[in-house]
Amino acid sequence: MSGVQDSLEIKFRLIDGSDIGPKSFPAAASVASLKESILSQWPKEKENAPRTVKDVKIISAGKILENNKTVGECRSALCDVPGGITTMHVVVSQPPQEKEKKATSNLKQNKCACIRIAGIVTDDDTAVEIRLDGQRRS
Repeated sequence: MSGVQDSLEIKFRLIDGSDIGPKSFPAAASVASLKESILSQWPKEKENAPRTVKDVKIISAGKILENNKTVGECRSALCDVPGGITTMHVVVSQPPQEKEKKATSNLKQNKCACIRIAGIVTDDDTAVEIRLDGQRRS
């Protein structure tokens, strides 16, 4: 068996369990080109579609693949079965403006207010002021 293949059959597993592919990619193809392929083949009926390559993360053998690497460099010995199909997982990042909106809407409003409570209590016909810190003053 030769240890190196010229191409790799890859299918991309989306977060809902559906797949894109399989499709054959040359070993010299970059991870960025895989992401472009995912963008072009993304099912139109799915929500949370990535808008750009930066929104897509590809995970293979437990590692997030870097855009500047090639398929051949990312190949795992555990996943490299001659004639087999490699499954890579796809995660879509939320666009920054949506993250900010969510973070802003999740912030609780600070409804804390300081008030000074003073009361006059008659104790054996003596006026006493009780303060918040628990001290009494006659």
